[in-house]
Amino acid sequence: MSDTSREEETLGAVREGDSNPAEKDPSDWVTGDEPMTAPQRSYLDTLAREAGEEIPADLTKAEASEQIDRLQNETGRSTE
Repeated sequence: MSDTSREEETLGAVREGDSNPAEKDPSDWVTGDEPMTAPQRSYLDTLAREAGEEIPADLTKAEASEQIDRLQNETGRSTE
């Protein structure tokens, strides 16, 4: 089989209606149940302080992402 006759291999089809295929719902993340990353922890700490809130320190990556999105909206740091 020659390389020119092979179909190109692909990963992750774009779902119809997805406005930005690069953004995934945190609940769909393969590593979403792992502990939050150091950058997430640092940014979440900054946002929580600005919002005057206390956030649990044992969040997963997915939970941290959701809290970051929420706090960005509350503090006016939203990128949307």
